[in-house]
Amino acid sequence: MNATHHLRRLVERAVAEAKAPGMSVAVAGPEGVLAVEAVGYADLSARRPATVDDQYPWFSMTKIATATAAMRLRADGLLDLDAPVGNYLPQYQPPAKLGHPTTRQLLIHTAGLGNPLPIRWVRPAEQPADPTFTARVLARHGAPRRRVGGRASYSNIGYLLAAEVIGAVTGTSVADSVRDTVLRPLDMGTTGYRYDSRLPHSVGHVRVPAPLVPVLRRALPAGIVGARVDGYVSLRPFLVEGAGYGGLVGTVSDAARLAAAHSADERDDHPLLAHQDIEAMRTITAAGKRFDHGIGWFRRPRDAARVPGFVEHYGTGGGFHHAMRIYPGARLAMVAMANTTSACDVDALFTRIEELAWR
Repeated sequence: MNATHHLRRLVERAVAEAKAPGMSVAVAGPEGVLAVEAVGYADLSARRPATVDDQYPWFSMTKIATATAAMRLRADGLLDLDAPVGNYLPQYQPPAKLGHPTTRQLLIHTAGLGNPLPIRWVRPAEQPADPTFTARVLARHGAPRRRVGGRASYSNIGYLLAAEVIGAVTGTSVADSVRDTVLRPLDMGTTGYRYDSRLPHSVGHVRVPAPLVPVLRRALPAGIVGARVDGYVSLRPFLVEGAGYGGLVGTVSDAARLAAAHSADERDDHPLLAHQDIEAMRTITAAGKRFDHGIGWFRRPRDAARVPGFVEHYGTGGGFHHAMRIYPGARLAMVAMANTTSACDVDALFTRIEELAWR
């Protein structure tokens, strides 16, 4: 039995163990996507099977694309990662007591920023973006709350600020910068910042007891909470406000293409960045409590000594739970995207996938 057949059995096992409605998984290397599988249901209400073409909101896996765009600007001499953010955003003047962060500190989560729960930072997919969203959030949460340059602490606010820096440097939006520097070079044609109406999409599912459904409806913006089926509440398509920290929507194969570009070594083509820049991104430099961080990528402290070594990133939000992991020593990348908020054991899944013979 070859690796592809084994992969499907592993995904089926992960879905069964997590009691997830469905999951899509892709494995890739610098040479391209090696295998992709979809198991279970994309939509429980319609009993529509999951497919490899289903679109998912990426949530925080978007940060890998945003960080890559920032590194591309640095490589082109347009952005100094170690200059204060205020050099690019003159209106950003945090109190001097805790320090003034740099873009690098935003990207590695050492800017001392808070991380408010972004439960309402979404909108129904058919609604236009709120043009005041970023300014409002940064006015409230954009100043450091801890000493800048200290211990790493994960923050969506840091990537909202980094997106503003990218916009100031390029004169365009972070979404346009990511399209130009990441999505197009990698031929990620099924990923963007809106749903593609020509492709199916995976429906998010939240396991909620019936008496708590009204609470969920009040917690999320109007128009998102749908019907309840099989113990889950389905979510209508929605988009994340704040493109830089979590706004991408796309397929598991495209996510694997991005991850694979970061798993390459010096022998491979590098369509995004020079090898030393890819290596710099995936090198863990900032210690934290829950995660130790590189530029975009992170790793749990307890995993630092594992062999083979890896770094990863998660993407979680209402109705979905995703993860991507790269094994640079094996030139291997993998992504799992599930349509339920309940976490599945992606560490066990990825470990088993890595052990298969892919080349």
